[in-house]
Amino acid sequence: MTEKKNFNAYLALFSIYIIWGTTYLAIRIGVTDLPPVLFTGFRWIFAGPLLMGILLLRKYKLPTKNDWMHLGISGLLLLGGGNGLVVFAEQWVPSGLTALLITTVPFWIVGIEALLPQGKRINVFTAIGLVLGLAGIVIIFGGDFHKLFDKSYFGGIIGLMLAEVCWVAGTLYSKYKKVSVHPLMGAAGQMVVAGVVITIFGLILGEANQFHFTNSSLLAYLYLVVFGSLLGYGSYVYAIAHLPVSLVSTYAYINPIIALFLGWLVLDESISIWVVIASVVILSGVTLVKKGSEQH
Repeated sequence: MTEKKNFNAYLALFSIYIIWGTTYLAIRIGVTDLPPVLFTGFRWIFAGPLLMGILLLRKYKLPTKNDWMHLGISGLLLLGGGNGLVVFAEQWVPSGLTALLITTVPFWIVGIEALLPQGKRINVFTAIGLVLGLAGIVIIFGGDFHKLFDKSYFGGIIGLMLAEVCWVAGTLYSKYKKVSVHPLMGAAGQMVVAGVVITIFGLILGEANQFHFTNSSLLAYLYLVVFGSLLGYGSYVYAIAHLPVSLVSTYAYINPIIALFLGWLVLDESISIWVVIASVVILSGVTLVKKGSEQH
């Protein structure tokens, strides 16, 4: 049974690597035409009940009252703060700079987890692997570093930094505050709570009058609901329930590589030798983090 859980957890991690590498583009397309708060809220308010309904048909039990409290906290941190603020920031911040800032997430997760009483301590393999991963991202996107000081991106950069804080807090809260339901039902509960709260917030902000689907924004929305939310986020919650968070957090290094290679494959975009070198460096780093996560 443990071997099956481990296989499923690694399969979930692989899914995150691939799926979330495609969602930055979909978010960028979506916020071009749609207001960010309602766009985020509608994504989760549709995906949550849909996933919950599928799980109920398969006889999964519903969260208890106590579970709902914990799922509400983690859902608002991860989906409201972590995801919602990224959507907000992508109205202004270029994707390269977004990738650079998001790749500090593994350091925050591993560092804060090490300070927790029951947290996993950092070892040399994990530390070197994380540094290699960050170095690889810098090789690819280092040219965007100067944009950190561009005043026109200031609001978006602050939004991304707050998103990281929320995502790290939500990830560790989900890891160590156990609920009585299956991780996928837990993910559905998080989506429901976050979707309702974010949608209400968007309505209060008066975004309803600005919400009009275009063909491209509708496709982006549906893609994010099915792949980014149901498959991607469901896989993330399952993975952090069964794997070390240091290993799961390496998605932040792999996603930009996937995005670049998809651009090459689908859009015929060019890939420089530096991207290939950076990919090797990043994959080496992820391998070391995996080795470090297996140390006791």
